[in-house]
Amino acid sequence: MKTKFFALCGFVMLSVMLFSCKKDENETGPKIIFKMRFDSTQQRLNNLGQPAGIPAGNAAQTPDFNKLSAHYIELAPTAFTALGTGEVLYLAPEVNAPNAQFTTAIDHAKCTPVGNNETFFSMPIKDVTPGTYEWLRVSLAYQNYDLKYAFEYGGQTFYATGTLASFIGYNTYITSYQINQQSITVNAPKLQGYWGFETTVAGFTTKIDGQAPSGAITVPNPLFSSSPIPSGSCVVTAAFTQPLVVTGNETEDIVVTVSISTNKSFEWNEVVTDGWYQPDKGEVPVDMGVRGIVPSWQ
Repeated sequence: MKTKFFALCGFVMLSVMLFSCKKDENETGPKIIFKMRFDSTQQRLNNLGQPAGIPAGNAAQTPDFNKLSAHYIELAPTAFTALGTGEVLYLAPEVNAPNAQFTTAIDHAKCTPVGNNETFFSMPIKDVTPGTYEWLRVSLAYQNYDLKYAFEYGGQTFYATGTLASFIGYNTYITSYQINQQSITVNAPKLQGYWGFETTVAGFTTKIDGQAPSGAITVPNPLFSSSPIPSGSCVVTAAFTQPLVVTGNETEDIVVTVSISTNKSFEWNEVVTDGWYQPDKGEVPVDMGVRGIVPSWQ
């Protein structure tokens, strides 16, 4: 481990013991492995980790997830462990990106999105401080999924599928990014909630991008009263189904599965009250945050 200064979700935390995010792929010995699982039936939570419905005037759907990336992992011993003072295992590369809102940002070019049941991080268990950890904090950065929408043409309503790429991390510096078949060049820092949408209908491809309102991204944290996270951050928090115990004497891998609720995670403000996302009617995304995590291990 080594001590370094780093900025996380808009505030500076000093002298945090941070493991290097570079991994020696040839290193032997048991590892702790983190995998993502997308669950469309898992409970839909709000920012406080409580069950949540759809606000009046909005509609939502459960998208078909393709990829998701994370840029921060922390094991917390108790509910009172302040953010950054637990066992910080991973912090993805960040860049200086000063503007009116922030000074550092996630470097999207160095993010590695993964699919369902794929590994998004691993490290030797010998580098993890032995102890009992009751909580997991994971900061998510980027997501890509397919969703259904409707549009009107020639007085008729048609239904199609498009792909949304959205940046739910606290801030992100983006050179360019691929939505589906098309890419968008940005070369600028973007606030949490920036998105791009692509669709192909009758052989014609259309892409648009936009920005969700400030504070609209849901980040479930049931520990808000005991260990709050900064406003505008991206750290999703949840208790392990059973406390994670690291002895330091493990002879086999520990596999942590982070089950992510995608239940109606794409939400928009309705202009036409019909339950269909209709961008041609001026309906725009207002929330793209995941709806909670359930971490387990074996």
